[in-house]
Amino acid sequence: MCRNLISALKKPKFLNIIFIPLLFFSVYSSFSLGGNEKNHVILRAADDHELTYPTTQGLLKMAELIKKWSHGRISVKVYPSAQLGSERETIELTRKGIIDINRVNINPVTQIVPEFKILALPYIFRSAGHLHHVVDGEIGKELMEYMVSKGLIGLGFYDSGQRSFYNSIRPVRTAADLKGLRLRVQKAEIVKDMVRALGAVPIPMAFEEVYTGLKTGVLDGAENNFPSWVTKGHFEIARFYTADEHSRAPEIILFSKITWERLSVQDRQIIRKAAAESIPYQRRLWSIMVKHSIEKAIAAGCIIATNVDKESFFNAMGPVYKKHARNLEQLAESIRNVE
Repeated sequence: MCRNLISALKKPKFLNIIFIPLLFFSVYSSFSLGGNEKNHVILRAADDHELTYPTTQGLLKMAELIKKWSHGRISVKVYPSAQLGSERETIELTRKGIIDINRVNINPVTQIVPEFKILALPYIFRSAGHLHHVVDGEIGKELMEYMVSKGLIGLGFYDSGQRSFYNSIRPVRTAADLKGLRLRVQKAEIVKDMVRALGAVPIPMAFEEVYTGLKTGVLDGAENNFPSWVTKGHFEIARFYTADEHSRAPEIILFSKITWERLSVQDRQIIRKAAAESIPYQRRLWSIMVKHSIEKAIAAGCIIATNVDKESFFNAMGPVYKKHARNLEQLAESIRNVE
């Protein structure tokens, strides 16, 4: 069993002789007495961002409320900064019950639950408010149901802001202005196809390598949210930010179905309520972080284009929707109709 756990974790850093036994012990000691309500339950929560990041802070708020409402009987240990692995790795560990709570972006979830691609389609959301109404409503609940058969329980959606293009060459206000620019993209096919449809050149690259790519001229630009643009120093080189808002793919709070089924109905209610209460808290922190990032970029002399011809960008998305929204047309229409 221990060999299976080590194999599941894969990364060499997890083979630390102290960390592995402790994690192994917590997996089996949390419910060692049958999960009775009087027993102390320890849950492990994963996030790949640092401790001060809004998503991690959201998990900490959730942990605080769970401990409070269970009168200290349920504790949540939050592991930030990808200590338990990348998002793709932690999703698998959550499905296996090794991780109990997991905050990830919905993009890697689409590899397991294709229906979630609908939330990653470019220009599907008009605004942050529109996104919230969709994911907090019936459509969000419907999407959550698709995950149960995959070993996951969905508890709610956090914000990750809007992703837009930025570059070091010129201001971009129409889709035509992107033509020929070499832009870093995630490895997701939908992002590559979006960039190609806009006439730019997609260059898949690890996020940690983008700053060097921009500085050396390997990249002309990239696409991301305001905080990532600023906190990673990309704004120092790629000074032209285009608020085209092509993606608002949200973050999702996952819970292991294996762990869920060991919990009492009362404990499940506590966890769901705590997750729900942490969502507005995380979204407020995100809004504050975005505001501070924009202020810092403007003070540094960056140019943020808000008068963008979004219609020209959306009109280029025909091939992307044809390929990636197959069998999801009705759901896409339902999202557009949400006020």
